[in-house]
Amino acid sequence: MTPYDTPSSPGAVTGMTLSQAVSRCLNQYATFGGRATRPEFWWFALAQFLVVMAASIVGDRLGALVALALLLPTLAVTTRRLHDMGRSGWWQLIYFLPLVGGLVLLWWLTRPSEPGANRFGAPSA
Repeated sequence: MTPYDTPSSPGAVTGMTLSQAVSRCLNQYATFGGRATRPEFWWFALAQFLVVMAASIVGDRLGALVALALLLPTLAVTTRRLHDMGRSGWWQLIYFLPLVGGLVLLWWLTRPSEPGANRFGAPSA
């Protein structure tokens, strides 16, 4: 928890668990509108990584199928995470910029939420 994520700050989410984040992301499977907090995004990213790795151990094709099945919710939650910082979801395309694109996107995804409402809505609770 950073000084920006104190329980009294607007939009701060405390105590989000892995299961809550995965449930929220899968319930909003293809919802690109709204906002996703940092814990919600990173818990889902961890769950996705673990599930894809476990499926890949069983078989390469199964791992690829699971990764493909999780592609749409991953794009959606990443869009909502960028919205939470006041950026358009289209900024995900910066990932394809050689050498620095992925690093810039990673840096943005680790940044604190924009306090209060922004053009993409109020912080998720």
